[in-house]
Amino acid sequence: MVTETELDLRALAGDRLHEHLFEALNDAATGDKLGIVADRDIDPELVRYQVAQERVIDWEYADPDAVPRELALTVGGRFDDEDSATIDVRDLKPQRRHEVLLTIFEELDADEGFVLVNDHDPKPLYHELRSMHGDIIEWEYVSRGDDGWRVEIYKTADSETVDEAIVTRYDVREIPKQERHPTIHHRYGMIPDGGTMEIIAPHEPRPLHQEFRQQYADSFEWEVVESAPGRCRVHITKGGSHDGAKDVGQSDDMQENATSTTVAEDREITRELDVRDLPPAQRHEQIFEAYAKLDTGEAFMFVNDHDPKPLYHQFDAEAGSEFCWEYRQKDPGEFRVLIGKSEAGDSSLAVGQGATDETPDAPF
Repeated sequence: MVTETELDLRALAGDRLHEHLFEALNDAATGDKLGIVADRDIDPELVRYQVAQERVIDWEYADPDAVPRELALTVGGRFDDEDSATIDVRDLKPQRRHEVLLTIFEELDADEGFVLVNDHDPKPLYHELRSMHGDIIEWEYVSRGDDGWRVEIYKTADSETVDEAIVTRYDVREIPKQERHPTIHHRYGMIPDGGTMEIIAPHEPRPLHQEFRQQYADSFEWEVVESAPGRCRVHITKGGSHDGAKDVGQSDDMQENATSTTVAEDREITRELDVRDLPPAQRHEQIFEAYAKLDTGEAFMFVNDHDPKPLYHQFDAEAGSEFCWEYRQKDPGEFRVLIGKSEAGDSSLAVGQGATDETPDAPF
């Protein structure tokens, strides 16, 4: 007989939440279902349970954005020999994914690991983990395809304490050149206001600084905290709201189109794609399918509930000068962007295509 249990964790935190959740999971039989409500993401605790108890659990959030967090969880049996703790982040809002995954990795003991399931290649997470924790990560692709990307991630040794003042760190000396700037911009868009990203480079990355000035105007702080031969550390602190496309001294018209690869004037708009009611996994797929169907000179109107700046960097990494991008509206809860295809556009473009196994280009 399947038991369905409601579990409210909103009044609990720290060890109390951990103990209460683990007790409920231990008491559940295979096939039992738990409806859980919490005031934060509990994915790190769920992965920790799988690792500690070697037991399969599956869960899905009711809404990628809603707070409190509501999820439906099904308890499985014991791991088979080939099973590992698994987290599927496809129904998590992209801004939540990095925070959750970094926390999970930090809480692993040496020789522990998990399987990550994502809707596209999470290679930038590999660069981030290496930059944050050093050479203690094993990363192996299990599958790549339409049914999701699966990666086995293992921690080979205990990591050093991470500076709590730093949200994330990228050592660009270890990242292929073509992946550096898209990865950094994509991750910067996800850190909270007041958060600091650390960049380690062989010298001060002045071209990156110029890009930040062009795209974020004066809404960030840039501080060189260490400068030595072959090593420069820069702290980039996010200093408030920005529209992702503004540069000091530009006119209003120039500001509006600052991120356009090609100005999207006089293009035939074939459709409107509003993804606000879709989970992140479906958004990603439908946006790139819509782009792949465009002919040269055509465009579609993309509607989102927040500034899709990370998507711009993903298009830039995969399509280059073939696409055009023009903001048409920037209001709370409604951003409209015209996305079109210029000459040399490739109708076969899809997420991850054109990337080699060694250097996949899709930003995470």
